Amino acid sequence: MAPPTDPRRPYKRPAISDQQRRRELALQAQSSRRADAQARARALASSLITTQAPPAATHHHEEALEEVDEEEHTVADVAAAASKLRGSDARRWFARQIMLPEWMVDAPPHLARDWHVFARPAGKRCLVVSSNGLTISRVRNGSILHRFPSALPNGSKREISGPASSYSILDCIFHEPDETYYIIDMICWRGYSLYDCTAEFRFFWVNSKLTETSAGDPPSTYHRYRFSAVPIYECTLEGLQAAYSGSTPYVKDGLLFYNKHAHYQAGITPLALAWKDDACSRYVIDTDSKGDVPSEQQLVLELQEDGKLITSDDPPVVFGSLDIEFIQKSNLRPGNLLRFAVRDESVKLVDGKMQISELQFVGKPNRARAFADSHSKALFQYAARHAPLRIEDLVASIQSNSMELESTDVEMQD
Repeated sequence: MAPPTDPRRPYKRPAISDQQRRRELALQAQSSRRADAQARARALASSLITTQAPPAATHHHEEALEEVDEEEHTVADVAAAASKLRGSDARRWFARQIMLPEWMVDAPPHLARDWHVFARPAGKRCLVVSSNGLTISRVRNGSILHRFPSALPNGSKREISGPASSYSILDCIFHEPDETYYIIDMICWRGYSLYDCTAEFRFFWVNSKLTETSAGDPPSTYHRYRFSAVPIYECTLEGLQAAYSGSTPYVKDGLLFYNKHAHYQAGITPLALAWKDDACSRYVIDTDSKGDVPSEQQLVLELQEDGKLITSDDPPVVFGSLDIEFIQKSNLRPGNLLRFAVRDESVKLVDGKMQISELQFVGKPNRARAFADSHSKALFQYAARHAPLRIEDLVASIQSNSMELESTDVEMQD
């Protein structure tokens, strides 16, 4: 596609995915959804706090949990079912409780009007719940990261105020170098659910409510880790530049973009987007198990009982399959995460989707790996190797939108 002839209009990178269409569908779906936000928040808080569970686990437990959700049983039922999950079942369920971004493959229209942007701290993504005089953080696979006293509401024996059972749930990234929990979102505060509130409102509450506590103070006896809100900007040219180039107290790992109108949607959503380049992240192209950048793109996919290889999306994208003989010979099991190499010539982009004609089995990923790649991550990694979405493309998108608004204003005045 050749650049436009009008020199005043910046060149915009052509879209390569169907991300915008799915974003519009996601906004429509949330407006028609009538979820019981308080019940969802209570169920999540209870399951995060629950630590005792039987050692065995099967897919039956996850199916039982889904039945509990569908039938809207009590919070205790949901928490009890969640506590029984283990292995891949637990990873899948706990991962679906966090609002996970897609990878930005195409610059959304109306960035300046409809989006916030901030620099993502490098570290462990986790949910933090404070209740009954204790604070617990859990990473995406459900494992407990820390149990500690905090200055969050009811987060320590000293901080109990109001009902002892009142709870708060924060979406955080734990930044190990300064032992700080950086809050990137808020799900619940003192028992009040924010699931069905817009991102714009939730970000306002993060800043205003955090200042009501001493959670931002240095660590002390009743406050083991410091909490801090990340600087969030309107995605104007100035805001984008501040997030991209501005200094932060933490190591950056790319940028996160949140649609202002997005509710807190558990699971992967196109209403939150991750993006990175070499200037704002140490790791743009995925490395292999040795930490080196491989010559060919690599994907981590999850093996299903029928041999299909799927992404972590909901619904998942099938990228290929393994025959039963190879599965048995290699002693593989359903739920295993497997790493594959992808040759450039085996990739086609069809209707905004990535299609792969051949996958080369490499082996199992590092044991610390908890999830398969998403479709948007696979597409972002492919683009990063061939035609990356650059910071200049994001700037051009914002500038083009500004020109469209100015043109509309002139037409209205005429």
